[in-house]
Amino acid sequence: MRPRDRPRGGTVESVATTTIDPQTRVARAAVFVVFALNGFLLAMWVVHIPAITDRTGIAHSTLGMFILMLAGAGIVGMRIAGPLADRLGSRTVVAAAAAITSVSVLGPGLATGPVGLAIALACFGFGNGALDVSMNTQAVHVERVYDRPIMSAFHALFSGGGFLGSLLGAAAQGAEWDVRLSLSLAAVAGLAITAALVPRLLSDTGSREANSDAPTSNNIGPQAQNHIPEGTTADPVPPSPDRASETPARATASHDAGTARSATARNRSRKVLALAAIAFALLLTEGVAADWSALQVRDHLDVDDATAALAFGAFSCTMTAGRFTADRVAGAFGRVAVVRYGTLLAAFGLVLIMASGWVPLTLLGWAMCGLGLSGGIPQIFTAAGNLGSTTAATDMSRVFSLGYLGLLAGPSIIGWLTALVPLTTAMFVPLIAVLLCCRYAGAVAPQQK
Repeated sequence: MRPRDRPRGGTVESVATTTIDPQTRVARAAVFVVFALNGFLLAMWVVHIPAITDRTGIAHSTLGMFILMLAGAGIVGMRIAGPLADRLGSRTVVAAAAAITSVSVLGPGLATGPVGLAIALACFGFGNGALDVSMNTQAVHVERVYDRPIMSAFHALFSGGGFLGSLLGAAAQGAEWDVRLSLSLAAVAGLAITAALVPRLLSDTGSREANSDAPTSNNIGPQAQNHIPEGTTADPVPPSPDRASETPARATASHDAGTARSATARNRSRKVLALAAIAFALLLTEGVAADWSALQVRDHLDVDDATAALAFGAFSCTMTAGRFTADRVAGAFGRVAVVRYGTLLAAFGLVLIMASGWVPLTLLGWAMCGLGLSGGIPQIFTAAGNLGSTTAATDMSRVFSLGYLGLLAGPSIIGWLTALVPLTTAMFVPLIAVLLCCRYAGAVAPQQK
């Protein structure tokens, strides 16, 4: 039984916390570590890219094509993992996807040529995409049991895992470890952590089966269960006007129920599309910040590379900090407020970035952008996983895959535009994107019961 509905205010968390059983608390901690593991493994690949390109002898242009292929394999993994998680449970898919990702992170280190690297990155991308969807599905299930917002903190741990991976990867390279040794240790650690964590995750297969146990119009009613003597071929109960009208009435009721189900399915599809569109816009902006923030500061303000690098540092710092606090904001003011006012803050930050001619103000703009975007994606995943259907993971995979396309498309769009306009002017693209998110933030509102 879910805890009772709680009023907004400062006592929300203290009320909910006392109702959480130890098993759920352990599951929450396990999901935290799964998110951190995903970020760690991804960072271990990224920090070793220079060593891997030297080992395989590929050009930068070829590497760019391979990274795009990695992303494409990730989308395939997302679309496959969604239906599998709905059918088998997210815990099972997390186990398989985390194992695939852990093993395949070693592949790029073992590759000695372009073909081997392409195969290795395709496997790694597939596992990473499947893990993204399945771990977010498990996170939604844990959040549903907690009955209060906790999704943003999971995403903060992903960033934390990436930070840890970058530090350990840099240390390994500083010690001149062979890339195969570094990635082998990462793979072993990933498999060991996966084996330890998976039994502690929650099983979410029972909740779907319970939804399918509801009685239908085909259940046998009391009259149909009346005893019919052996050898009797006709209905022993004489027909009556009421019984004569029973079949048409049932047919009408069945038709109405079918129409209602069709309408519900259409509404859910529109909701998934709306959430996917918001995810696309938010991740487009995040991708632009990751790939172009340093160049924008250097070109617009004519500063050195070290100063320009502070732009992404400001963005990523506030992004991580914001994800640790977004759950409390969502619990106090609701998911819609997090997306609406967060994207409005990001819009102000982008305006400041484009208008400022002073480094501290520009860095403040990128910090505002990171803070404003930090809580949006977790709210979208929570909304996608709670649409009231038995296909929560499939819905989430659709939202995630389209959002991921935005992460890839944003930097590319900016790159094309820089052939026509200055880079700072091209920042109007993410500005328009976040303003549209602000306008349609109501799409993340909880389903009406």
